[in-house]
Amino acid sequence: MPKESFREKIGNIIFDADTKAGKAFDVILFIAILLSVIVVLLDSVVSVHDSLGELFYILEWAFTIIFTIEYILRIYTAKKPIKYIFSFYGIIDLLAILPSYLSIFLTGSHYLVVIRILRLLRVFRVLKLVRFIGAAN
Repeated sequence: MPKESFREKIGNIIFDADTKAGKAFDVILFIAILLSVIVVLLDSVVSVHDSLGELFYILEWAFTIIFTIEYILRIYTAKKPIKYIFSFYGIIDLLAILPSYLSIFLTGSHYLVVIRILRLLRVFRVLKLVRFIGAAN
């Protein structure tokens, strides 16, 4: 049996939830998604934003960096990267990180924060509940 390459090992962790490492990856990703959604929601409350806005900004960028690394690794390890990029979840993954990067270049793009809630859709992938997406809409 040939030895697994680094790319294959990472791909198995990311795409295969049947392994111990894959399950751990999914749990960590699930927690990160939920925490990032909570941060976005709390940051939208004016009184909370006034007292914790700077912390939320730092956390939002930390989550954006984590999700960017995950997105890049998914592209890198996908058997057909272009197919992943243009898949439903590939587009959701991109839209979940794009507002943060757009905020660097475009003034007023903070209104795109609502798009970050799309990260919640990623929970369906983690929980393998794709068949319930229609009902959730």
